[in-house]
Amino acid sequence: MTRIVVIGGVAAGMSAASQAKRRRPQAEVVALERGPYVSYGACGIPYNLEDPRRNIEDLIVISEDRFRNERGIDVRTRHEVQRIDAKSRCVYVRDLDRHSNYALAYDKLIIATGARAFRPPFPGMELPGVFLLRELSDGAAIKRHIEREHPASAVIIGGGYIGMEMADVLRGRGLVVTVLERLEQLTPGFDPEIAERVRQEVEAHGVTVSTGVDVGAIVNSDGRLAVQADNGLLHADMVLVSVGVRPNVALADEAGIKLGASGAIAVDEGMRTSVEDIFAAGDCAEAYHRVLKRPVYIPLGTTANKQGKVAGANAAGGDQRFAGIVGTAAFKVFGLEVGRTGLGRSDIEHEGLDAVAAVSVHKSRGHHYPGSQDITTIVFAERGSGRLLGAQMVGGDTVAKRIDVFATALYAQMTVADIAGLDLSYAPPFAPVYDPVLIAASVALKELKR
Repeated sequence: MTRIVVIGGVAAGMSAASQAKRRRPQAEVVALERGPYVSYGACGIPYNLEDPRRNIEDLIVISEDRFRNERGIDVRTRHEVQRIDAKSRCVYVRDLDRHSNYALAYDKLIIATGARAFRPPFPGMELPGVFLLRELSDGAAIKRHIEREHPASAVIIGGGYIGMEMADVLRGRGLVVTVLERLEQLTPGFDPEIAERVRQEVEAHGVTVSTGVDVGAIVNSDGRLAVQADNGLLHADMVLVSVGVRPNVALADEAGIKLGASGAIAVDEGMRTSVEDIFAAGDCAEAYHRVLKRPVYIPLGTTANKQGKVAGANAAGGDQRFAGIVGTAAFKVFGLEVGRTGLGRSDIEHEGLDAVAAVSVHKSRGHHYPGSQDITTIVFAERGSGRLLGAQMVGGDTVAKRIDVFATALYAQMTVADIAGLDLSYAPPFAPVYDPVLIAASVALKELKR
């Protein structure tokens, strides 16, 4: 009997395991997960923390028992893979509950070890009340701390997506919140105009923001936590460190599997690694960027699920291909929606492309229809060809779905002229006669003709 072993039990891992079992029902599919949970919606953790009545385990999509009983997958939580021996086609596993070790042979292996929250090297990360937020167990620890300790204040180190979402959540739970960001703007990767709108929004809701700040340590000061930064000592009852993630590639690297330029595992379009019969998927792996036309590292849950499905199918004998990404993402902070797709200004400068950045502001709904709000859009288009390179949007209404139109256009390699002529829906509750997408494309077209 063929044995397919999956390392990792969250988005990519369980998508891979499920697809492999579906494609080859007679195969033995074993999923090994270091933590206590499988198949949970990590992106929903902040929203769960916002509601004290919800159990953190509400975020589990399919339980361990259901995978075993309904799908026939041998799921083993609290089983940590410590080494991959590609020559003998075997993984060496530690059962964390029984404190025992065993070897498990495989015919096909799928690495879905995900990413880890980056732990800055400054002192104090081990202090009680200091948290990272990446896994469901992290969310559970934060929720317990809020319920038991009733913190009145929090410092968030890092002004990216998670930092912004958690600023919203903690303000909603009644905490005084301060955000410290090392760079000169919040939401790195977004255009300064977008970032400034985000800053105005969070500050309007009582969040103190300091950018261009370096943190040196987290300390215990007179019995309270305090963050030592170059702008002074800041006391707090809890500290959340959210300064990005790194791919979990130690197992792959030690097994001689090739890593890409990004530091994540290099894979082909079938999610095959450099070692025969070993696949990789999700936040530990690179993804082909359809605009840049090369592998990149942009870890997102949508990509992980799709890559996992391809890896599982091919491990079971299929020939599926992952079509690639364009770097689409969105988040919400207080009353603001923010989205992006494709390349931004810094990406374009790094690539040495000649492009325009066209800014437009337009209403989200029909003239005078209740609830209509301004949407600011920045479209990046290549001079000469008119090719769409990317788009960013910010506003209080229907941003996320509109950024998907630009993402679709990027997949189709459309020009801004193509986009300006799209037949988009119109009704006052949903859009003005000329949708903000059409207006943004038309403004970019005018910029290109200058």
